[in-house]
Amino acid sequence: MQAYILLTCNSGSETDIIAEIKKIPNVKEVNGVWGKYDIFLKVSTDDPQGIDKVVSHLRTLRDITSSYTMHVLYGQGGTIDE
Repeated sequence: MQAYILLTCNSGSETDIIAEIKKIPNVKEVNGVWGKYDIFLKVSTDDPQGIDKVVSHLRTLRDITSSYTMHVLYGQGGTIDE
C-alpha cells in the first residue's frame, strides 16, 4: 500500500516536524513544500493498517494543524520506469 500525505503546520515548525517524521517507519520520503501545504510525505507499507498507523502518529505531533491523505490507486499510472 502506498499513500501521499500533505501536511499544514504552524509557521516556523517545519524543520522540527520533518525531523520527527523521518523517524517514523514506512515514511519513504518527506519534503518541505511551498503552497497550500507545508510538508509532503510518501508512505509505503505491506501492512494493511500501516498507513493508518502513520497518520495516527502524525496526529500526535505538535504544530501539525491539518493533514490530507491520498491513497494510491494501483494500475493507474506509476513511475516512468514501469
